[in-house]
Amino acid sequence: MYDEAVLKCFLENQEQLFPQRVAETPEEAEDFLEECLAVVVDSVREVWEYFDEEGVDMEGADEEEILTAAEVFDVGDGRYLIVEG
Repeated sequence: MYDEAVLKCFLENQEQLFPQRVAETPEEAEDFLEECLAVVVDSVREVWEYFDEEGVDMEGADEEEILTAAEVFDVGDGRYLIVEG
């Protein structure tokens, strides 16, 4: 479900959301992301839609604030990984 780029992104940046590492290998990362029901979206617009569907209050937030939320990981290829901590 999660490709190599997504797993690498999470492994390298997981401490932006968690105080300590939760995964050391791609396999552990994949298991963790599956347990968290993490999602990969294809655009900034889809990040907004995800937060809206989840009922997250985004009033007054701009694109930069949404993309710098601890739950949002920039995969680097236009996609974003969203992990509920």
